[in-house]
Amino acid sequence: MYPADLVKPMREDLTNIGFEELHTPDAVDEAIAKNGTTLVVVNSVCGCAAANARPGAKMSLDNDKKPDYLVTVFAGVDREAVDKARGFMIPFPPSSPSMALFKDGELVHMLERHHIEGRPAEMIAENLRDAYNDHC
Repeated sequence: MYPADLVKPMREDLTNIGFEELHTPDAVDEAIAKNGTTLVVVNSVCGCAAANARPGAKMSLDNDKKPDYLVTVFAGVDREAVDKARGFMIPFPPSSPSMALFKDGELVHMLERHHIEGRPAEMIAENLRDAYNDHC
């Protein structure tokens, strides 16, 4: 587990723009079960989360269509919540960072680490915007 003071700015990178942090499996269940669309970002301390994933997620929200709900879990910190979120992302293997879009509780779009790592934030944002335009 990472120390709270280490991950605080990484958490705030998303919570400051409206993402809700989920710390428990029950909170994950409630968030994904909501009617509408929910973007789940599995946050991470890695460089590709800082350079690509978080900026891409933020940029993606500059779009006419957006998810109804924005939530995040933090890999290496909130283990049970992350495990629960990843359970909803099956058949995709666990990876962090990653992003999943759910519609009415069903997984409709997934970005795994290999879709994020080494790709510019703008490309990630465009991928997410396309998913929003299709599903939101």
